[in-house]
Amino acid sequence: MTKNEENSNEKRLFVLDTNVLIHDPSALFRFSEHDLFLPMIVLEELDNNKKGHSEVARNARQASRFLDDLTSGSTPQEIKDGLDLNLRIGFDEDSEEALIASGKLFLQTEHISTEIPIDLPGLKNDNFILGITLALENDPKLPDVFLISKDINLRIKAAALGIQVEDYNNDQVLEDVNLLYSGIQNLPASFWDLHDKEVESWSEEGHTYHKISGDAVKKWLPNQFITIGDDTDFEAIVRENSGDSAIVEQVRHYYSEKQSVWGISARNKEQNYALNLLMDPDVDFVSLVGQAGTGKTLLALAAGLTQVMEDKIYQEIIMTRTTISVGEDIGFLPGTEEEKMAPWMGALMDNLEVLTHNEDAGEWGKQATNDILATRIKIRSLNFMRGRTFLNRYIILDEAQNLTSKQMKTLITRAGPGSKIICLGNIAQIDTPYLTETTSGLTFVVDRFRKWEHSGHITLRRGERSRLADFAADVL
Repeated sequence: MTKNEENSNEKRLFVLDTNVLIHDPSALFRFSEHDLFLPMIVLEELDNNKKGHSEVARNARQASRFLDDLTSGSTPQEIKDGLDLNLRIGFDEDSEEALIASGKLFLQTEHISTEIPIDLPGLKNDNFILGITLALENDPKLPDVFLISKDINLRIKAAALGIQVEDYNNDQVLEDVNLLYSGIQNLPASFWDLHDKEVESWSEEGHTYHKISGDAVKKWLPNQFITIGDDTDFEAIVRENSGDSAIVEQVRHYYSEKQSVWGISARNKEQNYALNLLMDPDVDFVSLVGQAGTGKTLLALAAGLTQVMEDKIYQEIIMTRTTISVGEDIGFLPGTEEEKMAPWMGALMDNLEVLTHNEDAGEWGKQATNDILATRIKIRSLNFMRGRTFLNRYIILDEAQNLTSKQMKTLITRAGPGSKIICLGNIAQIDTPYLTETTSGLTFVVDRFRKWEHSGHITLRRGERSRLADFAADVL
């Protein structure tokens, strides 16, 4: 459903472009009471895209299955009159709920004369869809006609021809990316003046807890970090929230070398909060969002090595990421799965060099350390994740902003008992077509997991790479 549609009760007719169904096959069932129209060229393009094992091919096949189910058992006259979508209600894999659609689906069953400029540039198929939409708009018997497309250029051409056109925004998680959950609740310094009498404090097994009551705690989320004014002595994480009261635990401080994690100390409070989540065995899912140089990969690896090599909580670290090039593709890569993924894992190698740096160890010592770590760190490709189950693994998913919500679901559901998943990414650097900051799979999981008691999220804001990197991130 589009944003304009939500604000209007007037019935509409939406012409769907092929890329909408390839992006989300269940789009057929997401337009409530409104009617849909599919040009015949859309069916041909779905057929051309259905071969292969890519996400595009899978979605094209699923869209074709939905259409086959809708037309199965229908006579040509019934198809011409429109198929009732409410008789074959779709199913949302994300929410596992039925998608209720009460409109009709119309397939192009006869030739429609198109009136568009003969010299209109661009792809012939796109122009064909534009022509059909124009013809439908000129039919006085039809309601308002809108073209729905994920193709920006097609939307520009449609607007130039006076066609009402919109993007498909059903998978948009938030209206504004600035509204994304940060994982931190900053309270004013006056908070204690209002709630000082409503606080109970105690210590248990070396941990300090506070039970805070009042209206302010109602919006606190599980594993959310609480800071009050400029009081650096009080940094806490929400452990329980019953609505009227919440139990918070003061966080561990990883700022000093004595409290470091695999030799890495926190350089700011966000990094300290991230290490608290990464080192907590009760938190099964952690998402870290931040610009380049904020320490996402380094913190995740340091916490993983500590819990694999020293604490023996997990058997090994599994690291993976999307293989999307910044520049031109370098072509096929030879070797095994790990050898093919090695060029994409420069971040892993760079951070391992920092974590294993020891000037006193000598060359032999460094090599021995690298060999030991290599047996506990596995590099895996996203292409072979379907059907797998990882037991007692510490899984790092890097560059998660380039994944769709469905791809993210596929990967997170690979976690078996005793496993922990860490999602890292910068939503300002998305390289996947049709994905934006508000529709990224990383944004999706941050929003969906924020109320779960076994998950945590932190937005890292300060770059710690170098003054050059910090300046470039700000001004470029």
